[in-house]
Amino acid sequence: MENSYTHYYNKGFHEQNIFFSKEDYLMLLDLMGKNRERYHITIVAYCLIPNHYHFLLKQDGSASPSLFIQTLFNTFVQKMNKKYHREGTLFKGSVQSREIEKQDYLFHLCRYIHANPVKHKLVSDPVDWEYSNYREYLNIRKGKLYDEAFFNDSFQHPAEYKEWVNEYVDSLKNINNENESKYNAAYFE
Repeated sequence: MENSYTHYYNKGFHEQNIFFSKEDYLMLLDLMGKNRERYHITIVAYCLIPNHYHFLLKQDGSASPSLFIQTLFNTFVQKMNKKYHREGTLFKGSVQSREIEKQDYLFHLCRYIHANPVKHKLVSDPVDWEYSNYREYLNIRKGKLYDEAFFNDSFQHPAEYKEWVNEYVDSLKNINNENESKYNAAYFE
């Protein structure tokens, strides 16, 4: 449905990595850029982790975002198989997706995606992970794979968004704390 938001995510087969080098991440980012206009998709948030990914996409046209995801990862797997002389899939199974219907959940999901490298102990600050569009939201990097309108409609200033994400990051660092987000237990792995 046009103007709807969907969360897409998947893991590597047997929890194995789906990215093996910096070039692999950059290859997927390049494919994302080439295909987003073709499928009329706005990339609200993304994060690429060594063994999984998260995308929060907005459908801008009549084509389903799942077509974008299908094309993106079919091409990516073919390129990875050729590059690494391998066969078969990289992924655990079919992509998982959930349509986002509530505004407050949409905002939480955006920060959850940007905080994912901290959750998986890859970095202590999400700004240090270069394979997400968090830096675009903080106006540190001028990439094209993010939704400037979403940000401008939702936050007054990059520092406001950073503070909001850092509140969640602090809860991740104290994961045994009872104040862990109410959303995690119901939705996230």
